[in-house]
Amino acid sequence: MTLAAVLAGEVSMADLAIRRTTLQHQAEVAANNGYAQLARNFRRAAELTSIPNPVLLETYEKLRPYRATYHQLLAAAQEIAARYDAPETGAYIREAAEALSAKGLLKQDPD
Repeated sequence: MTLAAVLAGEVSMADLAIRRTTLQHQAEVAANNGYAQLARNFRRAAELTSIPNPVLLETYEKLRPYRATYHQLLAAAQEIAARYDAPETGAYIREAAEALSAKGLLKQDPD
């Protein structure tokens, strides 16, 4: 990629997007150098490249206080982990569900 190519309109947004494999490689490097949390973040970022933007936006909305029930968040975690091969992201959503529950920030299940 060159500045001339950008100015000529020969570079698309797809050319600028980070790839899952690149992030997975960065996760390996981080893990091999003792940065476990950074490696986990890179693995989760790699997974996010496979999840469509509308699904991501819907999930982020559910993670806001009082927007989803505990069971809705668990269902979202399971679906994302299974459908998009995103176990780290699924685990992150489950952790968020637990944290929101502990703080009383979840929408209540209808009786």
